[in-house]
Amino acid sequence: MNPSRLFIERPVATILLMIAVLISGLFAYKMLSTSALPQVDYPTIQVTTLYPGASPDVMASSVTAPLERQLGQMAGLSQMYSTSSGRASVITLKFSLDLSLDVAEQEVQAAINAANSLLPSDLPNPPTYKKVNPADTAVITLAASSDTLPLIQVQDLVNTRLALKLSQIAGVGMVTLAGGHQAAIRVRMDPRALAAHHLTLEDVNTLISNSNVNTAKGGFDGRYHSITIDANDQLRTAAEYGNLILTYQDGAALRLKDIAQIEEAEENTFQSAWANRNPAIVISVQRQPGANVI
Repeated sequence: MNPSRLFIERPVATILLMIAVLISGLFAYKMLSTSALPQVDYPTIQVTTLYPGASPDVMASSVTAPLERQLGQMAGLSQMYSTSSGRASVITLKFSLDLSLDVAEQEVQAAINAANSLLPSDLPNPPTYKKVNPADTAVITLAASSDTLPLIQVQDLVNTRLALKLSQIAGVGMVTLAGGHQAAIRVRMDPRALAAHHLTLEDVNTLISNSNVNTAKGGFDGRYHSITIDANDQLRTAAEYGNLILTYQDGAALRLKDIAQIEEAEENTFQSAWANRNPAIVISVQRQPGANVI
């Protein structure tokens, strides 16, 4: 039996049936539930710059403003807003929907490279960017703790191994660690001892900065061979910092440990995190715009 024969032999009924379907579709279209503000993932990139010891005013004028001037020239940029706080500058860039996130990433990298000459020369690290929307919540949160290792070592292991592997997963925009147990050397100065030796905190800062660098040392050029001097001036332990010589007085060396307390501790003592009532390192994973949460 041919199914089309029934409609061919009854053209009037077929036309009326099609009109009924059309009218039903029009009424159904008006009753469809639509959202006035649909959920749309705009290509978003977050640029972060860390400048230890800088005030919010310094961050805004010396770091955020030069970066904004370069980033604002990018094509396809629809919105840009920034936050300048003590020691940190965060700039969030939102691009139009017709711009690919990979293309936006290349433009951001080019703008950061162009702004390097305008940024402070003593920045510990260049600005970094993440392909993530800061307004999105973490898709998964993990906690790492140990009964035998200090949290400083736990954070180092998580930061160099676990976080690196999580960042390589397709769709992951940013992996952040909370807990504030980054390893650091803490130097506690005695102001009275400094004044007694006619020294200031700036003298100590200059000594540590000049003694803790890894730069070219030169080399020896011979007739048949050239030898490069390989020496690393980076200080790694509290004892190495304590042996730094501030000045000579009466033929004796005044070392940093003579007028300061030096210890290996966490970088920020005002941050901490707990999981199941135990101190831990919290790992938050955020997705890239448009990535599947699953």
